[in-house]
Amino acid sequence: MSRRKITSIPGWFGGTDHYDENGKKIGYSLPGLFGGTDHYNADGSPAGYSLDGVFGGTDHFDADDRQVGYSLDGVFGTSDHFDDTGSSVGYSTPNLFGGSTYHDMEGVDHADLFGGSDRDDSGYNPFGDD
Repeated sequence: MSRRKITSIPGWFGGTDHYDENGKKIGYSLPGLFGGTDHYNADGSPAGYSLDGVFGGTDHFDADDRQVGYSLDGVFGTSDHFDDTGSSVGYSTPNLFGGSTYHDMEGVDHADLFGGSDRDDSGYNPFGDD
């Protein structure tokens, strides 16, 4: 598996737009109505959501309300991302656009956090495979 990057930059209405390595928009995120962040595929269909973790960090859920991973703050504005088993799936670094760039872990064979390898839909994941 080759390394992938997803670039996230501030969008309209307090949201964030997500682009693949080729500059194609693959999804977006908006502040949730009751807190947290709601994630959407490029076509606008719901892909999941993220909430502040009870003990810090951020918990990530798919569109079916299953917890699929979590993120922890790193140093100097970075974030470390993990799947639901606690395995590292990547990290994010700040970028020049005021957003962040996700870097997956080379050779880590993990399911798409918001889609899942066993699901028919290809859910959007701002932290990994789209």
